[in-house]
Amino acid sequence: MIPIKFFNPQEKQELLKHLKEQFGVNEIPWNLAKWGKERIIILPKEISKKEIESIDDAGRVENIGLYFAKEDIDGVRLSIEGSNLLKNQITKNIFEMDEKQLKNWMLGQQLDVPTEKRGFLVMKYKDDFLGTGKASENRITNFVPKSRRLKSKEI
Repeated sequence: MIPIKFFNPQEKQELLKHLKEQFGVNEIPWNLAKWGKERIIILPKEISKKEIESIDDAGRVENIGLYFAKEDIDGVRLSIEGSNLLKNQITKNIFEMDEKQLKNWMLGQQLDVPTEKRGFLVMKYKDDFLGTGKASENRITNFVPKSRRLKSKEI
């Protein structure tokens, strides 16, 4: 079974520091845990750590939490849900897509665009936040899971 490790206040502050540097985020109002080596999940404050541990013994604790982000050597990569939960706080490293880029992104394709920024960018179309991509010199790598990609070019 994959172990769960609850964030202590210092670990939560360290994550917040990274999110502030990357995206301008000032607050993480949830309990957090690390599931496995990299995945960060949000847990409801109403459930105690002891209750969560007993649930984890019976099944996957991720089913009561929400996949929020993943720690990477290059920073924190927000999930689609994580970017939406923080959208009112995200103020920097945002890539605004046009309609054509949105279609390609939702099909799981990388975006072949030059960008001055490097590292993780929050992908946005109008008011919708669509997770993060990783920018290099001439492309933004797509992390939309295959199971969540559109199957057809018809949008």
